[in-house]
Amino acid sequence: MKKTIGSLAICATVAMLSLQAFANRASLQPEATIQDQCTPESKTAWYTEFTKDLKTDQAKAYELAKKYLACPSVAAEEQITNYLKNFVTKYEKASRKDQVSDLVYNKKDYAKAFELGKQILAEEPDNLRVLIDLSNAGYASRKVETNNADTLAYAKKAIELIESGKAPENWTPYKSKDEALGYLYYTVGLLNAQKNPAEGLTSVIKAAQFQGEISKLASTYAFIAGAYEAGQYAKLYADYKAKFEGKDESPESKLALENINQVVDRMIDAYARAVALAGNDPQKAVWMESLTTWYKFRHNQSDAGLTEMIASVMSKPLPPEPTPITSLPAATPTTNPASGSMSSSGSKPAAGTAPSGANTPAGTSSASANTPAATTTQPGKAPANSTPSKATKPGGPTKPKPKRNHRH
Repeated sequence: MKKTIGSLAICATVAMLSLQAFANRASLQPEATIQDQCTPESKTAWYTEFTKDLKTDQAKAYELAKKYLACPSVAAEEQITNYLKNFVTKYEKASRKDQVSDLVYNKKDYAKAFELGKQILAEEPDNLRVLIDLSNAGYASRKVETNNADTLAYAKKAIELIESGKAPENWTPYKSKDEALGYLYYTVGLLNAQKNPAEGLTSVIKAAQFQGEISKLASTYAFIAGAYEAGQYAKLYADYKAKFEGKDESPESKLALENINQVVDRMIDAYARAVALAGNDPQKAVWMESLTTWYKFRHNQSDAGLTEMIASVMSKPLPPEPTPITSLPAATPTTNPASGSMSSSGSKPAAGTAPSGANTPAGTSSASANTPAATTTQPGKAPANSTPSKATKPGGPTKPKPKRNHRH
């Protein structure tokens, strides 16, 4: 804002001389004509103080300008009056973004913040400060859904600007650029969780890769595990069941199982991260239950090595989304499904060998009821857990009955 109105100071000296000349002439008038506060001497003093504060305290300069302009105008003061009006107009326009921040973080008046923010963005579509603030406002108020579409657009635009090299005057309410990007990507992921779970998962994985609070929250990784489970896993398993259930094992069925298993491994990794970071989180037991079930499924019903995995998992990079496997490895073991491979040594996948407590996702879509529920988080506060309490498991002919144990 200082850059926006700083050029106005150039005119200050000329205008000051005009005011002084007028004040000298006015001082020759009878003293009886000076009745109120709007005397030429008072106005000269206000303007003198205004010019001193213009570069160091523009808020104070603004108040002085408003005080001056509240007085009756005099023909000889036109140059000063026009100058002050121009300053006031530009100051008010530039200060609107501060009003948006105040509405979002202090007053929490999200409706009014969107109303004012949209006016600013109509004139300044690349105003990064406003885009960040409205992304936070929309994230906090997303249950109302009125501004969800706009919030998604604002968050994506803010990410685009930041990644192109643009930065706001400061990163408040975040500590750094990385933390800002983490929250923005998390917002995109969260708002996409129901309607576009694939993009939601991608965005949250991206969010977790930035150094900042989001990467340190257990619920971030629980979200990732739940998104894999409700999205890629559910789809792959439904396809597997439709194509291969009741049929002899084939290279095609084994390939399908390989793709399912690598998604399960991503789920295990994400649940392990959630447990490792959970501390006293009340959802820790839920995440541990899912982790143990899936881990045993992939390790011949043994939990050997699980404790060590949890202890070391955060020292390793978060795995990217799996790339579909298009050909089988040179030697693919054909073990009992309980060992962690869903392939069967018999004529078909053993439907009854899934881990106990399974909610089979057959017939579900990527936007099933297990999709992580939306959560509300402000900077500095952990997002609430959004992961199902029971993992969906491979195998089993039962219709899925996903449970919702989301903390809001």
